[in-house]
Formats: sequence, structure tokens, C-alpha cells
Amino acid sequence: MYININEPKREISPEAVKVWRMSNTIGHIIALVIIAILYICSERFDWYGWVSIVLYCLGGLAILSGIYSILIEPIYLQRTWRYEIDQEFIQLKHGRWNQQHILIPMEKVEYVRTEQGPIMRRHKLYNIEVGTTTSNHVIPAIPAEEANLLKAQIATFAKIKEPENGEGEKEHATNI
Repeated sequence: MYININEPKREISPEAVKVWRMSNTIGHIIALVIIAILYICSERFDWYGWVSIVLYCLGGLAILSGIYSILIEPIYLQRTWRYEIDQEFIQLKHGRWNQQHILIPMEKVEYVRTEQGPIMRRHKLYNIEVGTTTSNHVIPAIPAEEANLLKAQIATFAKIKEPENGEGEKEHATNI
């Protein structure tokens, strides 16, 4: 017997592109500043010649990585991320070349939480983290009102129903 599972259709916020671009820019600027400081130190203190070459290469790689992670990756991620939540499953699907489609049964959910950093706060977005016994999964960049509704919905759906063998209810969603 097969369960008919429809593809997830809900999208993450388009504001995610701005948030990811800002955080990736900050990270790459910090990396380039560190590489520049090390290069200045290698010239000033006459380190081995190969150190300057390695730092040039690292700087070049950091610039190429920055171009990809600031200009290309955020758009790609936002366009490919889909999720769906119903009484039986939380579905997460993302990626085009390396596509992942994750089904999390509601009875396996142990906790759900929202998190928000300073850049996400500015854009009124939250990440929703769903934890099971063995792993945790994140639905990124959900608008604030929707995130609170989804958190409550997951918490409601995740409570374990009374077992059929009569052992009584056990609190499964204690961390929710």
C-alpha cells in the first residue's frame, strides 16, 4: 500500500536572497581582510616566499567563492527551496542538480523552534528548526507571522496520539 504524497509547493521568502547576500558578503570580507593582513605580515617580516604565493591563491579563491556565494547561490537556493506541512509529514525539498526531498513523519518530531539573527530580524524572517531523535532540519527564511503559525501547527500535529495497545499517552512534544 502506497501513500500518495504530493510535491511540496510552499516557497521560502524572496527576502532570503538579500539576507544570504548580506551574511555571505560579511563572511567573505572578513576572510579577505585576514588574508590581506597575513600577506602584509609576510612582506613586512620577510616570511618564506611560498607564503605570499599561497596567500595570493587563497585570496583568488576567496574572491571566486564570494562571487558565487553572493551573486549566484542565494538566487538558486530561494528558487529551489520548497516545503509542505500536513498532519502526517513535514516535507522539505531543495536543490536542482543535487536534489534532496526529505519526509519527516510527525510522530518523529521532538521539538520545533524558531531562530533569528540580526540580519534576519531586519527583514522580519525566521528559520524554523525541526528536531527528531536522530537529526534536525531547518526551513529557512520564513516571514515572521507565517513562522509563528507554522511553529504552532507543527507543535499541534507532532503530539503523539494514544497508542492502540493501551499503554497510555506519552508526552512526545515536551520541548515544543
